[in-house]
Amino acid sequence: MKKTITKYLIFTGIILFSIKGMSQQDPVFTQYMYNMSVVNPGYATDDPGILNLGGIYRSQWVGMEGAPSTANFFAHTPVSERVELGISIVHDEIGDIIKENNITADFAYVLPAGETSKISFGVKGGLSTYDADPSGLIIPDGNDPAAESVSEVFPVFGVGAFWFSDNYYLGLSAPNLFTSKHIENSQGLRGIGEENIHYFLTGGYVFDLNENLKLKPAFMARGVQGAPLSVDVTANVLLYDRLEAGIGYRFDESVTGLVNFKITPQLRVGYAYDYTTSNLSNYNDGTHEIMLLFDLDLLGLNKGYDKSPRFF
Repeated sequence: MKKTITKYLIFTGIILFSIKGMSQQDPVFTQYMYNMSVVNPGYATDDPGILNLGGIYRSQWVGMEGAPSTANFFAHTPVSERVELGISIVHDEIGDIIKENNITADFAYVLPAGETSKISFGVKGGLSTYDADPSGLIIPDGNDPAAESVSEVFPVFGVGAFWFSDNYYLGLSAPNLFTSKHIENSQGLRGIGEENIHYFLTGGYVFDLNENLKLKPAFMARGVQGAPLSVDVTANVLLYDRLEAGIGYRFDESVTGLVNFKITPQLRVGYAYDYTTSNLSNYNDGTHEIMLLFDLDLLGLNKGYDKSPRFF
């Protein structure tokens, strides 16, 4: 009974936050610099013949009943000198109450922007499915809340720009320009889930400290109407183009430690842990995130791995 009440309170809190536009509507990843195609359709690697594959699983606020979890798969590759295509699948859950799937395809057009830099403009299109089943919730007095199961589908259309070279990048994007209300009528818990436009500003740089040591600072800022600006900053060091480790800070929310290792020239695995610094720290044991990156050489060119060890 205690777990059921806790789950109800958490779910209710998430709903109340969404009324104010302050809910975590778009998935947030600590290792964001490796899956930016999720938030920016203009993201391009400019790696001819290389299919970039990746996956991230994030278990948030471990130990809290009904805590969110997110799984993401992404793939992108250049198909010509100036065109890059990609796909992204995101599965988001809040306990066993809310499930959301986001399936999108990206198109990016890359143009020279200087002797060593390029700029790409991208569009993202697809659909988002939303399922909510509050039937398992029981309020403390034992009554079932007046809510029905909901299953809906919404279109997704986003835009983005990405300016990059071998050692820096700067991106600006809105991964979904459509706003939508997840639950339309206002009976019980219905009529309170709303999706607003999110804006992302990202940037990063690679400093060559010496032949075997690189410093990689990065940031991501997220803005949405009715909510405070959210900012992530990270600082990683890369040793011998194989082992990478660093720390990060999400303002007013968490402190992060992250590490990844290149097992082979094509395969990299990573792990991140977020320690919650907000009031929620009293109710959870932090957040775990696992990452897997794989570069498939479609044309047998076998190049690019040593020159650019998947900086971004």
